[in-house]
Amino acid sequence: MNLIGWLFDAQLVVAGHPVLWREVIGNLFGLASALGGLRRKVWAWPVGIVGNVLLFTVFLGGVFDTPQARDLYGQAGRQVFFVAVAVYGWVRWSQARRVAREHGEPDAPAVVPRWAGRSGWIQLTVVGVVGTVACALVFRALGSWGPWADAWIFVGSLLATYGMARGWIEFWLIWIAVDAVGVPLLLSAGYYPSAFLYLVYAGVVVWGFVVWWRARSESAPQQVTAAAGVEG
Repeated sequence: MNLIGWLFDAQLVVAGHPVLWREVIGNLFGLASALGGLRRKVWAWPVGIVGNVLLFTVFLGGVFDTPQARDLYGQAGRQVFFVAVAVYGWVRWSQARRVAREHGEPDAPAVVPRWAGRSGWIQLTVVGVVGTVACALVFRALGSWGPWADAWIFVGSLLATYGMARGWIEFWLIWIAVDAVGVPLLLSAGYYPSAFLYLVYAGVVVWGFVVWWRARSESAPQQVTAAAGVEG
């Protein structure tokens, strides 16, 4: 059996429940991406993309014949948008690293943490509320499992990923709100590895918020210049 075939079919049994290896592996890539984001490393983005691709096939349980056989359209759909936002973040952070090297800071982090400010919070709030309502109506019409919770996880995850790309410290707080809704939803739908990893993410997120909050005052002039060079 080739690697792709094994990855699609391989399962393990946890407490009497069949679990796909690709759900476990996809979430581990996601965790690695979160740790890379905490350290402001460019490699966090491509690593995250690998996890997104794997989890896309997991959350379309009815389509890809997973043990849960339940379609979480918000969970699956956000993986697609994650890839798009990840490409944006990958390019943005790579540009910042290049500018930092040009200013004699080869070891400078890829992004300078900062608060989103009033305009940023207005953007996050409007998109969060309107997007959640709109997506919930769509997901309910499609028959998604837990449409309102699924909608917030979808929209909140995109906002958090966009905030990470912009270097906004608040993105960690959005992840906390996503995890608070995500764990009960995933447990009720039978996606136990993902629910467990969400709990692990919560610890990483709290740690990440503290690290970025402290790092906001460590911005050397070169770093600020690098960040300004990729603003848009």
